[in-house]
Amino acid sequence: MTGVRVAGVGLTRFGAHDGRTGRDLFAEAALAALDDAGVDGDDVEHLNYGNFMGALAERQGHQAPVMTEAAGLRCAGTRYEEACASAGVAVREAVRAIRSGENDVMLAGGMERMTNLSTAEVTESLAVAADELFEVRAGVTFPGAYALMARAYFDEYGGGREDLAHVAVKNHANAVPNEYAQYQREISVEQALDSPEVASPLHLFDACPITDGASALVLVSEEFAAEHDLDASVAITGTGQGGDRAALQDRADMARTPAATDAAEEAYADAGVTSDDVEVAEVHDCFTIAEVMALEALGFFEPGEGIGAARRGDTTRDGDLPVNLSGGLKAKGHPVGATGGSQIAELTRLLRGDHPNSDAVADATVGLAHNAGGTVASAVVHVLEVAE
Repeated sequence: MTGVRVAGVGLTRFGAHDGRTGRDLFAEAALAALDDAGVDGDDVEHLNYGNFMGALAERQGHQAPVMTEAAGLRCAGTRYEEACASAGVAVREAVRAIRSGENDVMLAGGMERMTNLSTAEVTESLAVAADELFEVRAGVTFPGAYALMARAYFDEYGGGREDLAHVAVKNHANAVPNEYAQYQREISVEQALDSPEVASPLHLFDACPITDGASALVLVSEEFAAEHDLDASVAITGTGQGGDRAALQDRADMARTPAATDAAEEAYADAGVTSDDVEVAEVHDCFTIAEVMALEALGFFEPGEGIGAARRGDTTRDGDLPVNLSGGLKAKGHPVGATGGSQIAELTRLLRGDHPNSDAVADATVGLAHNAGGTVASAVVHVLEVAE
């Protein structure tokens, strides 16, 4: 089984891209990734593309051939949809295809265009990732769903809004030097606490923004990298996927995310590492409570200990385990179909040493990306390592 290297990464700036189409955004990321890799588009054998709400936001289904053409590729493509984990699944399947020997060169990533819709329209569009029969019809939205999860966590383990505020403050600080981030500005704990309530106990600065953006990765086999003398020092050594019941009321414990645990355990075993080996992580912080629950599900903290991680400094850029040095979904932004690819692009830059926050993890060799769909009914985890 061949190894998989990240030969190149490409990102658009995350934020509002007025007047631009989704295909234009993806083309920008794809061409940047090919240029970063030093790989010709004619060498790409398949496109794995993640998108969630394109049929709602742009009235464009059947997006894979559209994006293949936009990227200037001559190969076939497949669109993957797993809510906010769409790009993560697209990357996972690309890794599996290269390992199997089916392909040597693949382009994987995703795109979402959201700001052309109103806030109400985006909220309604995103809600279709919940259980339509048992949640959406009852009026559940994702701010409300994660608020229920936060309440369940506080009831079971303790903690409060100030702990969540520290997560937001940390991620905003990390985003300041990131040229791709939607919000390159710091906030204070007081600002987070005083921001408008969205769904108790979550307030505005507990939530990620509405975002346009695209991500792309050129993934190649180790043999292709060697034969073409590519500078591809980062490898994807582990991949895992987990699932859970879509509706919250069907779960045994709303304060835990077992899909992420299952995905992590599979990825760790695949890479031959443990959670103790991970030195930097990008986790799916669509809401601040989501970061807390992810830290515990991934094995970095015991249940009930993740809530204080940011406040204690454990997960800050100077902590033992820097988390979301990109700014995370919270401050970098969350174009849902692109996020999973963006996390791996950011980790690759961090491990290569060309990210503005690389100095915080200058000696790191093992990173982890955690991408979740819905209320973590879907989860994908990848382990990245600096190749020897």
